Amino acid sequence: MKVFLKKNIKPRIKNGHPWIYDNEIEKIEGNVENGSIVNVFNHEKYFIGKGYLNTNSKIRVRLLTRKNESINKDFIKKRILAAIKRRNTSEKTFRVVFSEADNLPGLIVDKFESYIVIDITTLGMEKLKPYILESLIEIFNPLGIYEKSESSSRIKEGLEKISEWVYGRGPELIPFQINDIKFLADTKGQKTGAFLDQRYNAMILGNFSKNKICLDCFSYTGNFAVHMLRAGAKNVILIDYSKRALEIADEIMKLNKFENYELINANAFDFLKNLDKSSKMFDVISVDPPSFAKSASNKLSALKGYKEINLRAMRLLKDGGILATSSCTQVVSEQEFISTIIAATNDSGKIARTLYRGGQPFDHPIVLNIFETNYLKFFLLEIEKIRY
Repeated sequence: MKVFLKKNIKPRIKNGHPWIYDNEIEKIEGNVENGSIVNVFNHEKYFIGKGYLNTNSKIRVRLLTRKNESINKDFIKKRILAAIKRRNTSEKTFRVVFSEADNLPGLIVDKFESYIVIDITTLGMEKLKPYILESLIEIFNPLGIYEKSESSSRIKEGLEKISEWVYGRGPELIPFQINDIKFLADTKGQKTGAFLDQRYNAMILGNFSKNKICLDCFSYTGNFAVHMLRAGAKNVILIDYSKRALEIADEIMKLNKFENYELINANAFDFLKNLDKSSKMFDVISVDPPSFAKSASNKLSALKGYKEINLRAMRLLKDGGILATSSCTQVVSEQEFISTIIAATNDSGKIARTLYRGGQPFDHPIVLNIFETNYLKFFLLEIEKIRY
């Protein structure tokens, strides 16, 4: 089972990127079943590496290794152990495996204290699932492993969506703590149930929230809001379109014994637009929307969305107020995101002073050779009126 690449292809693959597209392949030798491991060679028949193949995907092959080694349980376990060593953490809750960034494309593993949630997005990784589960059980001895593989990419890969306990059992809402705050990961919610990538950014925002009137837009289950309240915010309003997310946010607030908050089930764009017509103003506003674009073809609309939501937030801030703004849209670069913020300040007659510039935490590593691993942009901005 061999895959031969074309002669005139970009040096991307040679320089470390694991994806091989359909138009980069010259020929495939052998009767290869989708999801199977193949050996990849360049046009001169020089060995490039091993990966799994899927002819239903534009990304025909995802490389797992550049060595001529067996892809078995021992291989998977070594990869997971390497990812754990790379993180060098004593935290009980963290992202264990971050797909391509940890040389395991198609696999996400989040650990929430005694429980683990996995997300498998590709057919090739699905076929390796028995090895993944065995390895995680041996390494962590968890009380339960929940598979939350619900990405739309699974349909393209020829897979059904899965949301169930695949080892042991556990609660629908998995309890865990970060930054000494109690949280709940929702097995029926988004992604793996909780967003761990913003935990340090939220902690930094808390430092600017004491005695402040705050607004958390796209709050989901309240990561930013809870950190602001923990730091002494006077009041926080949480806005999210998901009623269930707000119900769980309410549970999290009660776990932490917070009372000075309000939950509003609404579209954040519409809510801010309506607030703009009132006289209500805020000291701190967090804007952390979901990804606005999954592909480069939708980048323009994503940039328009970022400009609009940041402009509306700026109009609702008191002079000298704090805007915490985020983008998790991978196809939008940091510079493009900054440009949309500048455009919003120009339209609102304000300036934005950077107080903190954040991104992904250590357990969401960025491989510089694989730009797709770099997605999260975060800024804490002091918004000031321009006085003439």
